[in-house]
Amino acid sequence: MLKVVSSLRGRCVLTGQSGPRSGSAKFHLASGALCQKSTLKPPPTDIPDMPPCNFQPEEYTGMSKERMMEIRRQNCSPMTMKVTYYKKPVFIHQGYMQWLWDVDGKRYLDLFAGVATVSVGHCHPKVVAAAEKQLKRLWHTTHIYVNPTLHEYCEKLASYLPDPLKVVYLTNSGSEANDMAMLMARLHTGNFDIITLRGSYHGGSPQTMGLTSNAAYKYPIANGLGCTNTMCPDVFRGPWGGSRCRDSPVQTTRECDCAQGHCMANDQYIGQLKETFHTSVPSQVAAFFGEPIQGVGGAVQYPKTFLKEAFKLVRERGGICIADEVQTGFGRTGSHFWGFQGHDVIPDMVTMAKGIGNGFPMGAVVTTPEIAASFAKGVHFNTFGGNPVACAVASSVLDTIEEDGAQQISLAVGTYLMTEMAKLRDKYEIVGDVRGKGLQIGVEMVKDKASRDPLPAEAMSEIFEDIKDMGILIGKGGIYGQTFRIKPPMCITMEDADFFLAIFDKSIHNYMERR
Repeated sequence: MLKVVSSLRGRCVLTGQSGPRSGSAKFHLASGALCQKSTLKPPPTDIPDMPPCNFQPEEYTGMSKERMMEIRRQNCSPMTMKVTYYKKPVFIHQGYMQWLWDVDGKRYLDLFAGVATVSVGHCHPKVVAAAEKQLKRLWHTTHIYVNPTLHEYCEKLASYLPDPLKVVYLTNSGSEANDMAMLMARLHTGNFDIITLRGSYHGGSPQTMGLTSNAAYKYPIANGLGCTNTMCPDVFRGPWGGSRCRDSPVQTTRECDCAQGHCMANDQYIGQLKETFHTSVPSQVAAFFGEPIQGVGGAVQYPKTFLKEAFKLVRERGGICIADEVQTGFGRTGSHFWGFQGHDVIPDMVTMAKGIGNGFPMGAVVTTPEIAASFAKGVHFNTFGGNPVACAVASSVLDTIEEDGAQQISLAVGTYLMTEMAKLRDKYEIVGDVRGKGLQIGVEMVKDKASRDPLPAEAMSEIFEDIKDMGILIGKGGIYGQTFRIKPPMCITMEDADFFLAIFDKSIHNYMERR
């Protein structure tokens, strides 16, 4: 039986049964209907107290912030300056569970988890212990040798996936995993063309750059030959959408007159995919890549049956279907262990990284024995894939997700966060959409609800900086950088959620007053 994750003010109750390998669970969330604008109180006049933390970080005694920035400018890639998130940078010194401390000792609630990467918590004691134990035994060997840690982990990871997904290839990152998946798909099918959705992010290597469909991550050089991007079925920003389209606790506010059980928006988007098949690719394709929920694209969700129908169309044309679970895997969506399970599909291949190692550099491709056999036509060797320390860490992460109830926390706290943020959407004209599942959440900001035009970058930055200054770190995404991304470690509490809601409310209120 599931235990109650949190009963703060009676807001959350969990019932039912679930196991890490079952792929589903039954839950009940006790929460009221969305409040109307008139029932909402103004934001607090003062910053609310940050929830307590009993961890004491070490005192920082390292180099000055000025010296770090000097080195960053002179000795680090210029890209590090470009991706420094804030006008006033955050200098992180230490982390523990959902908390981060800067070099001055200021504590932050981390709701971005190093880009949805820290799954069970910064420096989680169980994971740290597993890493320390392995470090004392064996740091490195390759899969040339039969290493027990590697084989124990591959068997354990495969047990979390449905048949016939049972063959595991270990890599060092999500980009590398997707790169390998592209190669395997082409070898197996004998076809070349691969389709992805606009707004997707599948990596930044020369090959995966073609899968990625966001101009900010592209360079003016030849890349990703054979990759075609088709229309993203975005039911908020796209041309079609309604109020019952997606699998989310919060729907769009767009009107919907579809018959019960039928989604006309889905029909239109599937029509666009068919157009792509008729106009932009050969009659036979190698693969379709899809994130169950777009990550960098801004937590974009599709109509409920879109992936199921898309997979069918791809397979009819000789292609295989690949689920990119780099951000949605390992219980983050709450209702299921893998994001694809929420779409009632079984892909031919699953790629994963980020949360797989709680921040330790690791990735994986899991596929079928038949596809794996095609890859054996040549020799593939990865020096660090399946590193003993990485495997020990990743194995501990799987155990910790189960022991800590991380998937159940994602569902309960994530659902509460989204339903409460929907009240802020109803309160503020610039909050256009709230969406997601579990702790994979996006809040899309707009100039106004009628036009749905993206809130300008300067305004986003103002709110973003304000939230940081009040002690919370979140992310940004979307094609226009218009979506706030909330993807915390899966150990946050209802108290943390309330703190964020108050800060988010206050930051938007502050911005509206300055306009």
